[in-house]
Order: sequence, then structure tokens, then C-alpha cells
Amino acid sequence: MPGRFAASANIGPVGFPEDILTDDEMVVLDLHPHWVRLVGPLACAVVVLLLAVLGVFFTPSGAAQQPLQYLILIIAVAALFWLSIRPWLRWVTTRYVITTERVLLRDGILTRSGHDIPLGRINDVGFRQTLFERLFSSGTLTIESAGERGQLSLTSVPDVEQVHLRLYELGEDLQGRASA
Repeated sequence: MPGRFAASANIGPVGFPEDILTDDEMVVLDLHPHWVRLVGPLACAVVVLLLAVLGVFFTPSGAAQQPLQYLILIIAVAALFWLSIRPWLRWVTTRYVITTERVLLRDGILTRSGHDIPLGRINDVGFRQTLFERLFSSGTLTIESAGERGQLSLTSVPDVEQVHLRLYELGEDLQGRASA
């Protein structure tokens, strides 16, 4: 699957800002968490919308019941935002980027945060997959570094075993360049 992990030029409204890369640094992998994380929010959206429609249509009609229908709609919109739209926004704004020099994590909807680990400081890379994650070829990638924070866990990484292998290869390439 080498084509799936080619350098990415995916720059959009929420794309990875390539202007933060050094001159000779190239993006190797640019990933979002696995799409399976959106299944639960999508199911919640369907249930909330179904319950809202049922609630509005099965409340007795009349002027006195209209505030109850508005209350049902307000609760439905709040639940839809909290259970579906917020997780989708979190998914869209979470990026796992691996370059030729470092691993970057960028996340956050309103308040952005980032964590960078230079490949030269990585001590250990491991992954963990539950049975469910194995079915969808995702998992948690754990990167231990010599920095002050020590460990970075990237959850729901798509094709986690391939990403693990690619990260190991990049580390070996970096060591080869350093010794040459």
C-alpha cells in the first residue's frame, strides 16, 4: 500500500499548514483519526432526529402545546450539537502528521493545541489494537520520547500497523543520515 502513504499536498480550510515545515522537511503521512469514530455520532444524529420528529408530531396540537414542541426542538438541537456535530468537528480538526523529521499532533476546535516530537528523540514506538479496532485496521499508536512529556498516544490511527512500520523506517533513515 505505498500509494496510501505518499506525501500529501492536502491543503484546505482545515488542512495541515505546510508553512510550519523546515526547508528540507517533507510530509510523509497526513492523517485524521479513523472514520469509524464517526459511526457513533452519526447513529446519535439519526436517533435524535427521529425522537425529535416523533416528539413534535405526537404532542397534542393546539396553541397550549406549541411551547412544548419548541422545547422538544431546542433539546433536539442541543443534543444534536453535543452528540454529533461536536465529535465531528473534533475529528475534522485532529491531525496526525508524520514528516521526514518529526511527528506532529494538532487538535482542538476553538482552542488549538499541538505536540511535536523530533524523530531523533523517539525511544520507542508501539501500537495497541482491540478486537474491534483490528476489524477496521485502526488502533492506538504510542510514541515514547526522551523529551519532558515522555509519551504521546495517537488514538484511532488508520492502518496503525503500516504507520508504525513507516515511523520505524523514518527513524532508521534519520539514523543513517546522521551517521553518514
